[in-house]
Amino acid sequence: MSQLPDPSQDPSVGVDAPASAPPPVPLSEPADGVPPVVESERGLDEVARAVAAGVGPVAIDAERASGYRYGQRAYLVQLRREGSGSWLVDPIALPDLSPVADAIGPAEWILHAATQDLACLAEVGLRPRQLFDTELAARILGLPRVGLAAVVEHYLGLSLAKEHSAVDWSTRPLPEPWLRYAALDVEVLGELRNLMGVDLAAQGKDEWARQEFEALLEWAPAERVDPWRRTSGINTLRQRRAIGVVRELWYARDVIARERDTSVGRVLPDASLVEIAKAAPRSPADLPSGHRAIKRYGRQWVEAVARAHDIPEDELPPRSLPSDGPPPPRVWADKDPVAAERLAATRAALTDFAQEHTIPVENVCSPDPLRRVVWDPPQDHDVASFADALRARGVRPWQAGIVAPMLHAAFAAHPDD
Repeated sequence: MSQLPDPSQDPSVGVDAPASAPPPVPLSEPADGVPPVVESERGLDEVARAVAAGVGPVAIDAERASGYRYGQRAYLVQLRREGSGSWLVDPIALPDLSPVADAIGPAEWILHAATQDLACLAEVGLRPRQLFDTELAARILGLPRVGLAAVVEHYLGLSLAKEHSAVDWSTRPLPEPWLRYAALDVEVLGELRNLMGVDLAAQGKDEWARQEFEALLEWAPAERVDPWRRTSGINTLRQRRAIGVVRELWYARDVIARERDTSVGRVLPDASLVEIAKAAPRSPADLPSGHRAIKRYGRQWVEAVARAHDIPEDELPPRSLPSDGPPPPRVWADKDPVAAERLAATRAALTDFAQEHTIPVENVCSPDPLRRVVWDPPQDHDVASFADALRARGVRPWQAGIVAPMLHAAFAAHPDD
């Protein structure tokens, strides 16, 4: 016979189950309605005057046409400030938004995922002097999801629709539902920033965030060496000649995309570039069948292949670029067992710290500078020397202050033989 549970031993008996959180309230309409898109110099002057008359930080966002157009230029800029309302500006009709930048002055910007927008905003004359990134704040605060919709729901209990996030923002005129979505993206950033600021201070992370936001003021997209090496499927090619063909095809595709102002993926997918490289066609008739752009731009592809075949053997690109950093950690145990032990010990300490403070471990210290310092440590293994070495590799002071003692302890526990 099964034994019935004893109510006196079951703490859940007689206790009300915790109520589930109420469903989020849809945020479907901007407080002041959907503003018109500003497309004239006179309208831009009005925006600048309104923003200058407002108070507090300025919420800013930009919409690009990623996947549709060549490059990452902004096709719509949204602004909102207390006392000035929300504004939608067309940076294609108005490519110089420096009057708005002058109106903002030293006021703080509020952005979500700043690195996605800073470059395209700089192209139209908008550069922050101070900023608050709500996505980065969410990471530092340890939120499980850091997308704008998730953060808005977490803090404000509102549901922010994101169905228009990947549309073609180069479309003109922009549909009214898209404009509503764009205006809502900056509607609550100010309130969000205030609540997150309170939590950062309460968790003792406000200085961490301040240093991270300050570093973003100097951020710029990294220039990639040999960007064509990111072609999907290139690793299936073994011969340097075939790799050289992919390089020439990649640049030919880039020229076509730039001239047509369309994304490179819409000209021809990476898989087709690799397929052409394997076929090594000498004439358009030799091109593989498949994607319609293979035939449409057949002359350009064959010319690219011919250029690659004309490259002297000793000038062909290597299969891979030499690394300026340490070897992959998986081989450290064989190459330098002591370094492997030091890295493992530091990683363990970092993981414990991240769990204790509810922050992703990569936000405490990125893997690359950590590996470089462990593999090529400073001459002195004291805390100050490790902190200097970390900062020299781009680690922020707050991060170095946390990680340097961990390195010191790991090196003390695993001394040189």
